[in-house]
Amino acid sequence: MTDVLVIGAGPTGLTLAIDLARRGVGVRIVDTAAGPSNASRGKGLQPRTLEVFDDLGVIGPILDIARPYPPMRAYVGSEVVWEGALGESRPASPDVPYPSIRMLPQSITEAILRDRLASFGVAVEYGTTVGHVTADATATLADGSVIEADYLVGADGGRSTVRRALEIPFLGETFETERMALADVRFAPGLLDREHWHIWGDLATQELALGLCPLPGTDVFQLTAPLAPGEEPSDLQNLVLGRSGRTDLVIQETTWESLYRVNIRLASSYRVGRSFLAGDAAHAHSPAGGQGLNTGVQDAYNLGWKLASGSAALLDSYQAERQPIAAAVLGLSTLLLRGDSAAPQRGQDTDQLDLHYRDSALSQDRRRVRSGLQAGDRAPDAVLPDGTLFDRFRGPSPTVLVYQARYADAIELDADAARTYGVGGGGFVVVRPDGYVGLLADADQGDAVAVYRTTLL
Repeated sequence: MTDVLVIGAGPTGLTLAIDLARRGVGVRIVDTAAGPSNASRGKGLQPRTLEVFDDLGVIGPILDIARPYPPMRAYVGSEVVWEGALGESRPASPDVPYPSIRMLPQSITEAILRDRLASFGVAVEYGTTVGHVTADATATLADGSVIEADYLVGADGGRSTVRRALEIPFLGETFETERMALADVRFAPGLLDREHWHIWGDLATQELALGLCPLPGTDVFQLTAPLAPGEEPSDLQNLVLGRSGRTDLVIQETTWESLYRVNIRLASSYRVGRSFLAGDAAHAHSPAGGQGLNTGVQDAYNLGWKLASGSAALLDSYQAERQPIAAAVLGLSTLLLRGDSAAPQRGQDTDQLDLHYRDSALSQDRRRVRSGLQAGDRAPDAVLPDGTLFDRFRGPSPTVLVYQARYADAIELDADAARTYGVGGGGFVVVRPDGYVGLLADADQGDAVAVYRTTLL
């Protein structure tokens, strides 16, 4: 018997396992693959995800390898005809320490997360195929053995065994005519510089024919090539030569390849009994805007502390908070995929810093005069005499902030931070374990803080 069984060892499952392990929760994480993946897959880490990784203790190794998205360089054959950036890089600020998306192949992200999980004495159990699960958090493996747990989480991707076993509808569409060849390929050193994302296509219509993006921490490029209806990527080498118009782009090695179909879907429920869904098992996105991996990581970050508590009210809030977020993100990524003129711009609209839980039952605002942040918003960082607020948030417990008020073990805000948090006249802020504002209260409402904190434990 284990406390929590996590099925799937991608970024979502690994994030959840780390969050549980650091809280002292017994966790097992299994994956049907024979071993770790070497695929680049999701390569964009949004600012909010970087904040999650800061809290989980992996931001150092992530930033050691991750790089800003490179500028794009468009060609006709070998001739450069346009250069530009995918989005503007923004400077760090006291409240947003990681303001811009960073690129890192998913395989490296997963390796860093596995190392962190191992520091808690937990290893991924590869080669473990789950044949069936039940609502009471029981998993039957392909070899006939059974794992019983207090809770079970399916983080096993778009073709989730867990979702299918629980008979949860996966609502939406698969666009069979909208497909893309994806691959990690290696060329002779120096053939293409690694400071640009190299693209070929129609600049007038902004239709991509071929993209070759250098991946940090590797010597390979991620190949992306949209396919026409009926077209099959049977020969990547001929595809590269034909679409680039260059005879010198000879692939030396292909380390991973995949055929991607545009799949826009959302699970009708994130939970049946004591079994849950997270990540791609709960929502399938287009790759546009770099939202899928990041939304899954934040599903896990939302769910971990709630599973650790065992509170029925907290566990009920998981779907209520995360399903609307996924629905909104699916709409955003679909607009970006379609190139819709009404689509938000990459950057602040896609960095997930503005996503909130204002409508959640866990978000309470007791201030008589409301300004600044609202309950349910992401809690911003701020500089303290001995570090930052994020330094103090790091860990498994809620945090109480005060300004011109008294509360045991609280962190005193300065005037600037108090105004940012909307308690410039004095008061209290309770920040949830996942870094969102749970409670805002005036200086004479200290009793409300004590009552509210009990709901988060």
